[in-house]
Amino acid sequence: MNLYEYQGKQFFARYGIPVSAGEAVTTVDDAIAAADRVGYPVVVKAQVQVGGRGKAGGIKLANDADETRHHATAILGMDIKGHTVEIVWIEHASDIAEEYYASFTLDRAAKKHLGMLSAQGGVDIEGVAATDPDAIAKIWVDPVDGLTEDAARAWVEAAKLNPKATDGAVDLLLKLYTAYVEGDADLCEVNPLILTPDGKVHALDAKVTLDGNSEFRHPDYEQYDATQVRDDREEEAHAKGLQYVGLEGSVGVIANGAGLAMSTVDIVNQVGGKPANFLDIGGGANADVMAGALEVINHDPDVKAIFINIFGGITKGDEVANGIITALGRVQIDNPIVIRLDGTNADEGRAILEPHLSDKLQMKPTMVEAAEAVVALATQEAAQ
Repeated sequence: MNLYEYQGKQFFARYGIPVSAGEAVTTVDDAIAAADRVGYPVVVKAQVQVGGRGKAGGIKLANDADETRHHATAILGMDIKGHTVEIVWIEHASDIAEEYYASFTLDRAAKKHLGMLSAQGGVDIEGVAATDPDAIAKIWVDPVDGLTEDAARAWVEAAKLNPKATDGAVDLLLKLYTAYVEGDADLCEVNPLILTPDGKVHALDAKVTLDGNSEFRHPDYEQYDATQVRDDREEEAHAKGLQYVGLEGSVGVIANGAGLAMSTVDIVNQVGGKPANFLDIGGGANADVMAGALEVINHDPDVKAIFINIFGGITKGDEVANGIITALGRVQIDNPIVIRLDGTNADEGRAILEPHLSDKLQMKPTMVEAAEAVVALATQEAAQ
């Protein structure tokens, strides 16, 4: 779950991380009232889950109510890279002496948490990594041991931050690590992390991604799920409890298991096609789940053919086959479908599917053959 900046700052504040006073509002009048409470000067900041707000005119300084009204009027409703601004964050403006960068994420290869810290903040950190990789100090934290104060201090010194910032940065980084771990985050990023003229270290921005699978430990995360940006396809899939990510191709993908779904997306690409989505129906491929998946795929006008790639495990192949046939009886599908069925009771499942096969419903023995067939069908349908 990707949080808006204001949500990220509220999340940080729970863990004692210093952030600017501010309020999230949705109207111009509320923006002015919030600015009066927060105290001038204020920064009016568009809340969208995409970068480049400043360049697009989505971040403006206001010294009084008239300027706040002007900027809030301009920013609310603004389109920033396809995202419409519906919320603005009114924040008390901060005095800045220096800008830094800090983040924690997971290094899956190392099986450790990765912290990155740089004295070059406030800019595209990917650009810094490409042009001056030594400007980013990295630390790998064993989840069992955690981040110690000594390790954090050595990390800050390695990043060559202003000595005036050392104590404040160490304190903030320890709290940021706690937020990252205890909050079940995939990413906690501060850019910029600032040093104020009076020597305080402060989080001026917040980019936070939370692990949606941890929601059972954090009931209040429902508020974040409610504000996720989803297209119509993703919203429908979410309502059906399906793991779905919309893409821009013409081959609809249905698979059971995230790993198999990713492999299916990859193999469609490898044989020259373009997947329209990632859709993981999980371990249960019964009729209800399959029908829901087909409905979501069917509502995407760009889909020209559908690839159902199932590996029977806990859910056996014959059960999957019956689920597919029943689902096809419930959902009117005009696009051709290619099925690959393997795993437990695959032979039984193929035997159930066999009488229903046609030009519009094909079955192939391997992933490669199925991918080639579905891409060919999608190409034919697109040409008609």
